[in-house]
Formats: sequence, C-alpha cells, structure tokens
Amino acid sequence: MQSQPPSPRSRTEPLFVGFAGRRGAGKTSAARYLGSKFGFQYTRYSQILQGWLAADGCDRDRLQKLGWDVMAGGLQGDLNKRLLAGLDRSRSTAIDGLRHPIDFESLSSALGASFRMVFLEAPLKQRFERLQPHFSTLAEFQAADSHLVEAHIDGLKPLASVTISNDDSLKTLHERLDKWVAAYEVGDHK
Repeated sequence: MQSQPPSPRSRTEPLFVGFAGRRGAGKTSAARYLGSKFGFQYTRYSQILQGWLAADGCDRDRLQKLGWDVMAGGLQGDLNKRLLAGLDRSRSTAIDGLRHPIDFESLSSALGASFRMVFLEAPLKQRFERLQPHFSTLAEFQAADSHLVEAHIDGLKPLASVTISNDDSLKTLHERLDKWVAAYEVGDHK
C-alpha cells in the first residue's frame, strides 16, 4: 500500500473519500464499509446517473451505456455537479465509482483538502469471481471491463492519495481501510 502523507486536518472536519478502481476491485464494499464503521454518508455515481437519465431503473449494461453517453457527450462535469449538489457537506462521505479524471478534478476543486481518492486494485481473476453472478463467462466480464466508459480508470491511480490492494478477504480490505482512515484521525466522526 503506497500513500501520500496526510495533510493536517481538524478532527471535526468531514472527510470526502472517492473510490476508483476496475470492476470488481471492491469500490462498493469499501465505500459501504466506511458508512457502517465510521458513519460516512454513501453515494455512488451510478445512483446519480440512474436518477438523472433512467429514473425507471436499469441494469448494469444500460447504466454503462448511459455512462458512456454522458462521458462522450461532454456531460461528465454535469454528472459531477449533480453528485456534489446531493452531498451533505457537514458529514464525511464515501463516493463510489470515480471513472474519469474530470470526476477527480471536480471533487478536488469543490471539496479541497477534505477530499481524498482511494484507488483499489485486484487481479482480474478475483474481480471476475466477485462479479460472477452478473457475468457468466470471463470473456463477458472482460468485454464489460474494457468498455469505453472504463477507459480512463487506470489513469486515476497516480492521482490517488493511496492505492490499496484488495487481493485478499473482505476482512483484510476492512483492516487496510481502518489503517488508512486512522492516519487521517477520522475516528468515529460522522
């Protein structure tokens, strides 16, 4: 696990943590864990996208297509504005699913020193196994993982405050997150 040194923060200042990584890397598990353990509010890009463009609901494939339509149509900034507008900035927040440098730039600009991005990584085989209920074959998973909307994810890794390997159990991921959060003295701050 590599990380940048934490900047000084007050114990009462909310922390905004964005999670990035490939499909199946553990973004949702990590973000939800911060909610259950530390009381972070939880939001995810796909929820905002669905509420904006597909209020009637849709599956992962349709959300991925909508995500590409937004990205290719130059609307990624609008998606970020919608996400930011829904945040209670008085509470720490876990943000699931950054996929584009515009996401990082928008959150960094709006949230300043209170924003950190965590990049999660895991081997392809483990990511496929985690998502196997949604994909019947490895080829089907790889096609979804290489969709154009996923093309900028790896470029987010150098921008991350920390890269956490999620190549073990869920318990190990939680321990790694606990260690990282402790470095920022979040404690039980909500």
